[in-house]
Amino acid sequence: MKEFDPKAFVEKQVEEISKVIGNERALVAVSGGVDSTTCAVLTHLSIGGNLSCVTLDDGFRREGEPERVADLLSSSPLNLPVKILMVEERFLDAIKGLRDAEEKRKAFRDTFYKTLSEAAKAEDCRYLVQGTILADIVETKGGIKTQHNVLEQIGINTSEQYGFKVVEPLVSLYKHDVRKVARYLKIPPEISERQPFPGPGLLVRVVGEVKVDKLKMLKRATTIAEKDLSKYKPDQYFAAIIDNREQDETQALGNIENTVARSLGINRREVSARLLKDKATGIKEKARQYGEILTIDWLGPQDEFYKPSVKDLVALQERIILNNPSITRVLFAISSREEGKPYVITIRAVETQDFITANVADVPWPTLSETARKILEYCPDVSSVYYDVTPKPPATIEME
Repeated sequence: MKEFDPKAFVEKQVEEISKVIGNERALVAVSGGVDSTTCAVLTHLSIGGNLSCVTLDDGFRREGEPERVADLLSSSPLNLPVKILMVEERFLDAIKGLRDAEEKRKAFRDTFYKTLSEAAKAEDCRYLVQGTILADIVETKGGIKTQHNVLEQIGINTSEQYGFKVVEPLVSLYKHDVRKVARYLKIPPEISERQPFPGPGLLVRVVGEVKVDKLKMLKRATTIAEKDLSKYKPDQYFAAIIDNREQDETQALGNIENTVARSLGINRREVSARLLKDKATGIKEKARQYGEILTIDWLGPQDEFYKPSVKDLVALQERIILNNPSITRVLFAISSREEGKPYVITIRAVETQDFITANVADVPWPTLSETARKILEYCPDVSSVYYDVTPKPPATIEME
């Protein structure tokens, strides 16, 4: 296979963008991630001052992120014309009361593009340039999950529905090649090497209904988890939040607890397995499975919290899901409070090349324990902190 040449790709795309857009104006929504930033830089090279950039403060970004992104992208060496659109209330209203992952994604997508449609009209732009990559197309067309930025490929006429034509310079690339293009364009490493952040942001890491206090806890946990795990350089690492509500106990849980005890060589009385009421997106036979979330808790003394190897936990997860195919996530407890609280946090860290498959990252237990301690300290509504030990497949990388 011929090696990917970022120089040739850039030259071709700059020319193609110019041919498509001509002397018209174009809009790019930038998140600060490598995909949207690379698109913005390519388009700026192609059409110069006819480009407008916006970043949305939709309530689902990290703490202080819209301001940091606008400052970074508008400064040297990129010097992109970036405006912040304050639209948090609009997005929160759009997904209010929704629990299903696909319903939330579709509501986000509709609000996202209606917002950009208004911005495009205000800036006199007939084109929207966006950073759709090949993995987005594969997952949406494969029915695994609706990527918010996949439109024309699934039959949505953007000109009729939103008033702009979509241009997608990166649609033939996977993430690793996008990073090569970004490095060639001398995009700062804090962008070119930044871990992926989903277009819907923290929305896909709030399992079930989105509530203001729940989102607040997640933002705090996100800051802690990303800071602590960054030194190990997983390809994706984050925190997600789930309502601390469990299903009625079933016979299957007793069997699972026996499996855990035998597999890890611990006392059966020190194991507690729960199925949470909310579900998470997974993959079964290359199709989407909205499956159950299993939590495994250690009931021994907190100061002697059991810490099996990640390799053993992944093997355990495989045995559990093989015998219980309705489960798509297995979460193993890192730490918890004695008193119950309304939410639980799960930490996710994976290694992947193309984001189509992913392995669980072997983060050391001392780091997981310290991260969990901080989350419990700064997130008073969180009852327990777990580590997600499910690869992709059967899980997706994101929770929803």
